[in-house]
Amino acid sequence: MAPGVGVVEGRGEGVGAGVAPLVTATPVGVGLIAPADATALDATVPDVPTSDVPAPDVPALARNWPVGYRPAVVRGWEPPATPYGPGHRGVDLAAAPSSPVRAVAAGRVSFAGRVGGWGVVSVELAGTGDPPLRTTYLAVAASVRRGDEVAAGDVLGALEPVGPHCAGCLHWGLLRGEVYLNPLSLLPPWLLDGGPSRLLPVLGVPLPRPDDDRPSGTP
Repeated sequence: MAPGVGVVEGRGEGVGAGVAPLVTATPVGVGLIAPADATALDATVPDVPTSDVPAPDVPALARNWPVGYRPAVVRGWEPPATPYGPGHRGVDLAAAPSSPVRAVAAGRVSFAGRVGGWGVVSVELAGTGDPPLRTTYLAVAASVRRGDEVAAGDVLGALEPVGPHCAGCLHWGLLRGEVYLNPLSLLPPWLLDGGPSRLLPVLGVPLPRPDDDRPSGTP
């Protein structure tokens, strides 16, 4: 296995539906199924969770989604009940092929290459301890190289037409050491819930006159 990558060559991850609580962690590299089971990958599309409770030791430091703006979660985080049971160790986000895939936070590229025929980029997040948090992006045609420093929003590569899970989606993962975590826990509430409050210009409303603050009936 390539260093810094939480996937196994020639194999895909398990299945299920729904989005589990953000606080569950799973050992790396377990519960994977062969591509022959790809028909089992169809699942109900869950809503984007709006919980603002982060996973253990996961700061909500993301500044953007990895693809688009609040993309549909095609498949949620589904930790297995047992170490070798079926599950989904990450989330699948809807995106068009060739869409830019962006770093969600500042860090260093720890891997950029192909594993089992799929393009993978892995980024160690700055200031997240030892071992650091590591985000993984699959399947991506990388435009970065190992050792590159990236900032939030920097393009890591382009989404490939087909990945191990589905066409038209990015598989986004998060690990600390050899433990998988829910990548959605990196997102602060304003990203999960649709964005921060912003002041917009008011159009078509007349400005008050200087004498409009006089008491009613005053000549």
